[in-house]
Amino acid sequence: MFLHTKRLQYFTPPESPDPIYAKKMQELIGGVFGEMTVMMQYLFQGWNCRGPAKYRDMLLDIGTEEIGHIEILSTMIAQLLDNAPVQMQEDGAKDPVVGAVMGGEKPEGVIMDIMGAAMNPQHSIVSGLGAMPQDSVGFPWNGRFIIASGNLMADFRSNLHAESQGRLQAVRLYEMTRDPGVRDTLSFLIARDSMHQKQWLAAIEELEADGLESTPVPSRFPTELEKSEAANQFWNNSEGTESAEGRWAKNGFEYVANPQPLGEEPVLPPGNARLYTTTGIATPTQDLKSGSTSQKGTAK
Repeated sequence: MFLHTKRLQYFTPPESPDPIYAKKMQELIGGVFGEMTVMMQYLFQGWNCRGPAKYRDMLLDIGTEEIGHIEILSTMIAQLLDNAPVQMQEDGAKDPVVGAVMGGEKPEGVIMDIMGAAMNPQHSIVSGLGAMPQDSVGFPWNGRFIIASGNLMADFRSNLHAESQGRLQAVRLYEMTRDPGVRDTLSFLIARDSMHQKQWLAAIEELEADGLESTPVPSRFPTELEKSEAANQFWNNSEGTESAEGRWAKNGFEYVANPQPLGEEPVLPPGNARLYTTTGIATPTQDLKSGSTSQKGTAK
């Protein structure tokens, strides 16, 4: 059961409308690393968790928190869009080039073009000046963005990655505005992203301390079933040898300066004639009704 509290976790309203920025802010809602992704990722990981109760409870805590983050961003986008079309027309008319064009035969058409170029037209056509479950270029959010594998170590590392990318995008958006209300609200979300990165690092350490999982994941797979000679080799597969200077190429790792193919060149057999694939030999043509086969064509 989920319960909704009407008060937002945190919010400072914007000082003025900005539909262009509202379009950018959609990335923090419906982008690959947006709040919808981490919300669904954490909730499904929690619902599917078969490990100790503390991990399940933690996942559901943070997943539910992310629902609130979406509400914060949706509220901000709605307020950034309030009265935006009129404001955009006024700003467009101040530009001498735009003003000259607007003095032509169909100024209303030019105004609409300016509005369409500056803001996401779906914000007015589809959502009525509200946020939508999509990214900054209008691509809809997709459930394939989420990771919920059932292996907590693999999932927690994915969560750390998602929070790192999400915070990166939030701080970039912070630098793209001077609106004090937007910046103040983003500063809260950025701080929570900081906490969540530290949280996942702590959770990864705790999984190891609890003896539930370690590196490599999954740790219970028998290492004798691996090609052990390849398990600690770093292959230099591009020009240059600078990669040999890294920790990944020494101190327990083997640096292979000139890796060679370990397999043979593949030679595939002729394809199924009934699929009409291109092969190097004459292919039979089969009568689909009778099942009889005849040879047509000669390979050159």
